[in-house]
Amino acid sequence: MASITDIKSIMYTEKSLKLQEQSVLVVQTSPKLSKTQLKEVFKEYFGVTPLSINSLRQEGKVKRFRGVIGKRNSFKKFYVKLPEGAKIESLAV
Repeated sequence: MASITDIKSIMYTEKSLKLQEQSVLVVQTSPKLSKTQLKEVFKEYFGVTPLSINSLRQEGKVKRFRGVIGKRNSFKKFYVKLPEGAKIESLAV
């Protein structure tokens, strides 16, 4: 069972803000979360049933800082299409 703590953040970039006008949220989560689990989280905690969910797995980049090689964390990104007129007040910009 997934919980609200599996959602790391809502992404606010130029692309995601344009998608929000079309009622699509971009959500960053842990890599273990699935589409059905995310759908349950939206139903239970926000009271909204998403129309569609698309997922994207993004691997962490290998970066170098002062000669030391490190790796950013991998994450999963979901594009969640909400019904027309549905708003989530706690996530509004």
